[in-house]
Amino acid sequence: MKFKLNLVTLALLANAGVILPNIAMAEGYGLQNANTEKVKFDKWACKRCEVETGVSGSVGVGVGYNDSNDIRSANAFAAEDEFAGKLDADVKYVSESGYQASIEADNLGMENGRLDVNAGKAGQYNLNLNYRQIATYKTDQAMSPYQGAGSDHLTLPDNWQTAGSSQDMTQLYSSLNPLELSLKRKRAGLGFEYQGEELWSTYVNYQREDKTGLKQASGSFFNQSMMLAEPVDYTTDTIEAGIKLRGDNWFTALNYSGSSFKNQYSQLTFDNAFNPTFGAQTQGTMALDPDNEAHTVSLMGQVTAGKTIMSGRVHYGQMTQDQAFVTSGYGYDMPADSLDGRVDMQGVNLKLVSRISSSVRLNASYDYSDRDNKTNVEEWTQISIDSTTGQVAYNTPYDITTQRAKLGADYRIARGMRLEAGYDYRQDERSYQDRETTDEHTLWTKFRLNSFDEWDMWIKGSYGERDGSEYQASEWTSSESNDLLRKYNLADRKRSMVEARVTHTPIDALTIDFGTRYALDDYNDTQIGLTESKDLSYDINASYLINDDMMVNAFYSRQNIESEQAGSTNFSTPNWYGVVEDQVDVIGAGFSYNNLMEKKLRLGIDYTYSDSNSNTQVTQGITGDYGDYYAKAHNVNVYGQYQATEKMALRLDYKMEKYRDNDAGNDIAPDGIWNVVGFGSNSQDYTAHLIMLSMSYKL
Repeated sequence: MKFKLNLVTLALLANAGVILPNIAMAEGYGLQNANTEKVKFDKWACKRCEVETGVSGSVGVGVGYNDSNDIRSANAFAAEDEFAGKLDADVKYVSESGYQASIEADNLGMENGRLDVNAGKAGQYNLNLNYRQIATYKTDQAMSPYQGAGSDHLTLPDNWQTAGSSQDMTQLYSSLNPLELSLKRKRAGLGFEYQGEELWSTYVNYQREDKTGLKQASGSFFNQSMMLAEPVDYTTDTIEAGIKLRGDNWFTALNYSGSSFKNQYSQLTFDNAFNPTFGAQTQGTMALDPDNEAHTVSLMGQVTAGKTIMSGRVHYGQMTQDQAFVTSGYGYDMPADSLDGRVDMQGVNLKLVSRISSSVRLNASYDYSDRDNKTNVEEWTQISIDSTTGQVAYNTPYDITTQRAKLGADYRIARGMRLEAGYDYRQDERSYQDRETTDEHTLWTKFRLNSFDEWDMWIKGSYGERDGSEYQASEWTSSESNDLLRKYNLADRKRSMVEARVTHTPIDALTIDFGTRYALDDYNDTQIGLTESKDLSYDINASYLINDDMMVNAFYSRQNIESEQAGSTNFSTPNWYGVVEDQVDVIGAGFSYNNLMEKKLRLGIDYTYSDSNSNTQVTQGITGDYGDYYAKAHNVNVYGQYQATEKMALRLDYKMEKYRDNDAGNDIAPDGIWNVVGFGSNSQDYTAHLIMLSMSYKL
């Protein structure tokens, strides 16, 4: 008897030998006696398991034209200048000896560019180089009479005429200069990982970030102020290092992380645009962000014992700041030359997961963190700038200790049916606050059902309460506060929340997903302050594969937040009430068509519209409407990709953004407020366009 063997036959025979060990393999029919003369063993190789050597991947370049009259559009297009260029790459090299290297680049050369380079040997070592650029733009339409923007010394023109109000400054409008308020970050890093024997490995990563630009600030003299362009020139160095040890059922690691922050400018001086009053000077000085350091050492570990996994982490850190004080214009003796600030941080994190049976799993965790401010408390004489200062004050050494505990259970009721429940506890102990201790208790449960074909759904509900020690105003922090005032983060609160999600696939080509969430915060013991907050949100999205070449998707989401608060104008019981209504709508759709023109062309379009608005109403005898604030944005991306050759592809993108807002805080003339020199109207209303042509080549 002769027969051909294949992988399936061998697997069945081998399995039969395991399942039926008592059946004798006699008469030469045992597997060891099988006829393998015609078996082609070379055909058994797992082709997908083979590692391809050499160079593979793709590289691409792109060039674009940007048409915009508002620099804010660069947040969407990542292009500030009229012309933009980029480099993309996804290249990998693997040698027969196991050495490998990769280069990943995405939009390199644009304002959101990224580069990641790795080289090493799998399972032994790896060297990493990385670069990232991030930019955020606020406006390029800010107007200021100050000269020297970008430096730490702002001056007014030689012909400047001071006045008692901004409306009387005769040289104001003729002296205005445009400013760009934007921040750019460039981050570069170097990392190395080494895998020793099977037991241990180590790593070290270094990163430097440079942040430059201008941000909005203000300087004041008594009750008069000027909007200023504060220079930003920060350098942050970060280093992380550690060693890891691993066994069959355990893992541990010792890690260190440290950062050093340096500010090129320690202070900003500026001329007084107003007539000096009440002893005010003709020039002011403000301290800028001080240099500081932070260091943390942590030890973590994990142990697996049967069906139980236990993990933990302990850490200790310290933050310090010892930059010399800025004393320009301060006519009193200083109690110290610098703050000599120091904050110690320590904490513990513990977690346990255990499978009690095939249908029950328990999990528990405990977190402890302590922030101990050890900065010396000194006596300071305040410079009087309003009716509530000018007295001796002390720097407040705020401390906080937080403990969190969680206990949960996961029960598999039946196939495709699961029930989860848990209890969460949190305690915060604060020093020099209106309330020393707050306690939060939360019960929650979640039910999931996916036993029905084409349906997957779950619902979760929770209820929590926060209370604590006696609430009383602290002379350190709120001596001028109404005794009935309750800060929302310290006040008693009852929180109810329910959320659900349903996913339905009626046919293979169509998927519909819907979710909703409702939360109610009731500050039941608050008379003055935030008394209630409601948060309702829901979203729906769908994707439909029309055929093998066409696909369409769409989504919509809405969030409504309504907050109610009460206040008092006579330092007594509530006599006015306010309601803030916030609403955010986002809608979008996309369509793609593949394999056109002999399967060489792909076309697509994506569209998104967002509309956020806010309205505040105050009732004090009569109801007054502060007016709506809104921000609306239309974003369109139309693209086409053509496979010119087997290895080269061309792509053309057209992007459009139409944006408009009406923030009243950004729509004030330079002299719109009598005791303020402002930046002018910075509300945005623009339509911007970007055309990008790119080419990619497959190696």
